[in-house]
Order: sequence, then C-alpha cells, then structure tokens
Amino acid sequence: MVGDVRHHRGESAVTSKQRVRKRPPVMAATSLVLDGSTGAPLQEQLAEALRGAILAERLAPGTRLLSTRVLAEQLDVSRNTVLNAYARLLAEGYLVGQTGSGTYVARELPERLLSVRREAAREPARRTDAPRLSKRGAAVAEGAAKVESPSSGMGPGRMAFRPGIPALDAFPSELWGRLLHNRWQRSWHDLMSHVPAAGYAPLRRAVADYLATARGVRCVPEQVLIVNGTQQALSLAAQVLLDPGDSVWVEDPGYVPAHGVFAAAGAVRVPVPVDAEGLDVEAGQRLCPDARLAVVTPAHQFPTGVVMSERRRKALLAWAARSDAWVLEDDYDSEFRYEGRPLPSLQGLAPDARVLYTGTFSKVLSPALRLGYLVVPESLVDAFSAARGTFDRHSPVLDQAVLADFFTQGHFSRHVRRMRVLYAARQQTLVEAARRELRGLLDVQPLHTGLHLVGWLPEGVDDSAASERAERAGLWAYALSDFRLESRGRGGLVLGYACVPEAELTEAVSRLARALR
Repeated sequence: MVGDVRHHRGESAVTSKQRVRKRPPVMAATSLVLDGSTGAPLQEQLAEALRGAILAERLAPGTRLLSTRVLAEQLDVSRNTVLNAYARLLAEGYLVGQTGSGTYVARELPERLLSVRREAAREPARRTDAPRLSKRGAAVAEGAAKVESPSSGMGPGRMAFRPGIPALDAFPSELWGRLLHNRWQRSWHDLMSHVPAAGYAPLRRAVADYLATARGVRCVPEQVLIVNGTQQALSLAAQVLLDPGDSVWVEDPGYVPAHGVFAAAGAVRVPVPVDAEGLDVEAGQRLCPDARLAVVTPAHQFPTGVVMSERRRKALLAWAARSDAWVLEDDYDSEFRYEGRPLPSLQGLAPDARVLYTGTFSKVLSPALRLGYLVVPESLVDAFSAARGTFDRHSPVLDQAVLADFFTQGHFSRHVRRMRVLYAARQQTLVEAARRELRGLLDVQPLHTGLHLVGWLPEGVDDSAASERAERAGLWAYALSDFRLESRGRGGLVLGYACVPEAELTEAVSRLARALR
C-alpha cells in the first residue's frame, strides 16, 4: 500500500511538473520603459514598446501578458493606460485575448500576413525582351512621349516658364484646410461611400450655375459630369463617340500629349492649321470633310494664344450640324481674361449646338486636385454617365465635396478675381523684362488672356536647340515645334508666367537671355 501510494504520488508529481512546463511563458515588464517628459501619450508609448518587443521576439508568440492591473502597478501608470495599449494591439492583430485566461502574443503576426517572404522580395527581376504592344498601345506610348517635361529632375523650385501651372504660392491653403476639416467633421460618414458616376450632386449644381453666368453655357446640372481633368473628358468623348478608323480634327499646333486618347480609340488624327483666327475650318473641310469630331481651344488656343473669331465659330458649328459630327470645346484658360468681356462659349451660341464642353480646375487651383467637368448634350447624358462608371467609377468624393463648398460659399469667384489681377501683373513683368533683356533674341508680346506667352525666335533659329539651352540653364521652356504635327512656321518658346513670382520672373528672363546668347 505504501509503495502503491508513493508510486501514485510520484506519478502525480511528474504530471504536475509536466503541466508546469506546458504553461505558456509569462512576460516580464523589465524591458518596458516609458518617459512622461516626451509629451507623447503614455498609452502610445506602451503600445509601441510592446509592439517592438513582439517584433524583436523578446516576447515570443504565445507569451501570456501580465494582467492590466499588475502591469499598471509595475509601470506606475493608470490601468486605463494599459487597457488602451492592449486594445490597440488587439485591434491590430499583435495580441489575442482568451476569455478567462488572459491576453497573449499572437502566433501569426500582422507583418507575416501582409508581406511576402523576404527571400522572394530580394530576388532580382529577370530581364526580358521588350514586350509586344498592340498597335493602339504603341501609338499611345509614342504619343505620350512626344512632349515630356524638359527635365524630370526639376523640383518645384525650378518651374520658371513652365506652362499650365497656376500660382501655387497663392493657393488658399488655410481656407482649403478649414473647408476640408469642416466638411469631414460634418459628413465624413456619407463621404465614405460611392456617389453617382456623374459626380457629387452639389458640385454639379455649382458648376452648372457658374458656367451659365461666367461662360454662357446652356446646361442643367444633369448634363454636368465631374471628371479627373480635361484628359479624361477627351478620353470619354473618344470612347463614346468614335469607332476605330474615325477621323478627328486636331489643332496644329496643338496640345499633342492629349492625342494619345484618340490613338487608344483607334481614331485617326487630322492636323488642321491654326492662324490668327483660330482653327481654319475651311482647311479642315478640305482635308477631311467627314471627320466625326473636332477638338478645339477657342477661348485661348494652346499654344499660340489666339482667340477663335466669331466667323470661325459659326462656321465650325455649321460644319458639325451639316456633317453629323461633334465639337469638343476645351475652354482652356477662359477664366483669365485681362481686358474686355470674353466671347461666349461655343456651346452657348445655339440651343441645338453639337458641342461637348470641358474645363478643368487644374489651371484655377492646382493640377494636383485632378478635378474637371464635362458638359454633354442631354441626348448623351446616359451614355457618358455609363462610360464614366465603367472606366473609372467616380472622382474622389471628399475632394468634390470640399470644392462644392468652395463654390457655394463664394470663394471660387473671389479666388478667380484675385488671380486675374495677379496674373496680369506677372504677364506685364515678363513682357517688360523681355523687352529689356531679350531684344533681338526673343520677341515676347502681351496677350489679353491666358497663363503663358509665346516668345518668337528670329527667322531660321531652331527652337528645339533654344529649348535645350534653356533647360541647361534650369528653365522650363518648351519649343513651339514640339506642338506641331505637320504645320511649319517661325520657331518660338512657350513661356508660362503664372506660377513664377515677379522677382523670380525677372531673374529667369536674365538667365534665359544668357542661355540664348
């Protein structure tokens, strides 16, 4: 009996020891250091210290953490501090809780579940031959490379003469920040979901009201689509209105980088010359009378800056009606006219005009905003809305909501008025500096509208070589020939002035003069 009892007790002792060995390890708090003098909340310090210990494997997977009461006593902090730190790491997946047992280090850490194996990540990519592109893909890639920035290494401090960039130094950043904060506080929950493909309804109403007053556009909010800038408006028009092989009139010279959208649709570009009255409609009819679409910048032609005459406008609309074609009116820089009343939009000249009207907020506020609008005839609303939803769903909702507030609270109109005054002064500075510094090198004449001027080189001077010299001097001056497809003419440099403060403009003109000499 005694032997049996001893044997029984021996078995119990062994079993007890085995149970002790199988218990999970318990953390020690000796490596956790909190510093109340840093200003960082203690719960954040504790959560970061625990996460660091887990990632460094000082707390192994499966380790049982001290109770919140015990750890709070050891660290001399409130129990809520420990509770909040544990809750944060539980939510992020570093810890797991077991009811009635305690809190443990997770056996599968978030980093392991969210990243590939390091060995695979370090494996170098294998070199392959150039991929075979479709004909459309090759055309798109070639078109995008036609006019790139003179130097991809130029930072924001080296933007002198870059066209198409507004005065970022005058962007209402504090006001925009307040509007963003207020909008998020009021309606963040609603802004986390989808909106209709055509865009945020209050912004569409605000744009329709603005265009009716400022540009004479005939539309209701239902005709307005919010898009990611003019480039997407062109792409939608190409996809909805053009079949492969259809022809498109494009201005020559014109904005060549935008033409990739037509290549993507399989369309054929027909370069139509531009003169002092804008696009030559008669030349277009001689070159390709059965084109399906004409893309024009009548308010301020890019890059020459000319304004399309009333005679040409009427001729273009008559051709579209007669040929069952469409006109895409890019109202480029129309907000910035410095003398006289602006001509009304093409779209507003006739109630039945076959015109799609597009504009962007990139030139008014910032290119980073990536918001614009496309106004389509009522008969095309459903088709364009469906295409917008198919290709890109919709633009960011929060940005649309803040821009709607910017409109409805009157800030947009005030900003445009301020920028007109600022840009008129910057243009005058550029012209006066050019007359002093560039005489005989570059002829720079003022214009009544826009954000850039063309500086004309003497006859026979290669504008590509001049542009390269400007680039070496740290300047961003495109050659006019970069925007030509077939037309020929005097060389020039495209000089943007909106984004450059007046003192910097004067210095940039001096550098350009030295480069061209």
